[in-house]
Amino acid sequence: QVQLVESGGGLVQPGDSLRLSCEAVGFTLGSLNIAWFRQAPGKEREGISYSSKTDGITFYEDSVKGRFTISRDEAQNMVYLQLDSLKPEDTGVYSCAASLDGRYTWYDPRRYIYWGQGTQVTVSS
Repeated sequence: QVQLVESGGGLVQPGDSLRLSCEAVGFTLGSLNIAWFRQAPGKEREGISYSSKTDGITFYEDSVKGRFTISRDEAQNMVYLQLDSLKPEDTGVYSCAASLDGRYTWYDPRRYIYWGQGTQVTVSS
């Protein structure tokens, strides 16, 4: 059974940090491109970060550049998203997604065939 399992969300104050985790179960992380998506209340799901399975390339959505960092631990089959300097507009459900190939742009949900269940991040004072 192929699964992506997220954890690490929570309720934090503006300026705080969180680390989200995405565990790949049933397949080898090194064979996958991984992205994190966010869906804010009343908005469409948007791609916020991406990690390529080859060459170490990463991408970030403009609003999170310099604040969020995506990383991989191949030995643990885990992908992390470090969220720093959180803002209220970062609130949403964060999901990790995996793709095997490069069809569509990295922030297009159609690229991904495996999805986690999501973890809620709420930034509020």
